[in-house]
Amino acid sequence: MRTVVARALVLALMLALGPALAASAAPDGTATPAPPATLSVVGWPAGVVPHVPLNFRIVAFARGLEGPRSLLVLPNGDVLVAESRGAEEGRPSANRVTLLRDSTGAGVADQRFALITDLNRPVGLALRRDRLLVGVSDALESCPFLVGQTRLHGECHSIIDLPSAAGHDRWARPIAVNADETRVVAGVGASGDATADERDRLEPARATVLSARPDGHDVRTVASGLREPLALAFEPASGRLYATVGERTLADGSRAPDFLTHLEDGGFYGWPVALLGNHEDARAAAEHSPLIAATRVPDLLLPAGSLPRGLVFYHRDQFPKDYRGAAFVALAGSAGATFDAGFKVVAVPFANGKPSGPPTDFVTGFVKDAAAGEVYGRPSAVAVATDGTLLVADESGNTVWRVIFKCAACTPDPVVPTGRPRHAH
Repeated sequence: MRTVVARALVLALMLALGPALAASAAPDGTATPAPPATLSVVGWPAGVVPHVPLNFRIVAFARGLEGPRSLLVLPNGDVLVAESRGAEEGRPSANRVTLLRDSTGAGVADQRFALITDLNRPVGLALRRDRLLVGVSDALESCPFLVGQTRLHGECHSIIDLPSAAGHDRWARPIAVNADETRVVAGVGASGDATADERDRLEPARATVLSARPDGHDVRTVASGLREPLALAFEPASGRLYATVGERTLADGSRAPDFLTHLEDGGFYGWPVALLGNHEDARAAAEHSPLIAATRVPDLLLPAGSLPRGLVFYHRDQFPKDYRGAAFVALAGSAGATFDAGFKVVAVPFANGKPSGPPTDFVTGFVKDAAAGEVYGRPSAVAVATDGTLLVADESGNTVWRVIFKCAACTPDPVVPTGRPRHAH
């Protein structure tokens, strides 16, 4: 007989979440009041910028974009931005990939070029040799591209067809390429929220991360049971594939924690029948018991509704040693979630290819007035520039920010010699 009920499940999740839930409490330990059910994006007034830690500085790298959803830094320092919006936002989607260039070395993009237009809501970006791979809402596109170009000299073509959400619900298709460039992976969200709907039943590629050769052949499932894979990245020291995942609404209307986890080949991660390992969802059918027992436990839980849309591993030397090897995660935040659960970039320490501590706030200040539901913007992506600074895409503030470590009084940290793996301390 099923004994799991919604409230008991929520309690189990809270006990398991530990440090991540602590981030959702006010400094005095009291619960943070829930925000309004809707968000109002007011934009960034002149002179107002996000907050960064002591001895860091943040400046606008590029303004006036249209929904910058993801970033890709090219070897020559150019930055690609996928500009997309979902149909639920009620505004047109730019549907393009824009190239930003700092031609003077001043740390600001003074040139921009529309590299690819008329795409179907691009999000995933990856470079492999002379091909730019783009994850759009219904396919993985391959485009001829050489670093340094400001326009394509050829047509893009689809190498993998992916289930389409027509811009609704979980339409983003993040991608990543492994270190030896032999495989490309792509995340596909579920169509249903808490339970599988007809599209989920008819299209087994939903709620999965897929892997293929760069030419689109040999497509297979890496991991399943992932309601919404939001970002994918390979951890450099271990080569493990990590994903950030947006979780479901529970039976009582609250939300389950989002999470960051490595993906094991063939692993099942719970949607829609279980959470956090074998914690059964009260709505699961009895025949799913074997699947529930096989559910993997995520590596690191994140606050419910935080929407971890961006993920990057820091592998440069510009930041202090405590950040080397860490993962930066962009938490876009969502309506109905506590404001300190999202609307910021957090740093997750890593050691030996695994998270070694709870996330800490790194870029904050996106919320103008929590009581009124007003935000300046929402961070959606992170990338490491060639000079070691951190780039943050602000999808609602239509800005790419640049975070710099600058401390004249600080003693430089020792640099790990090239060729040795870097770990968080």
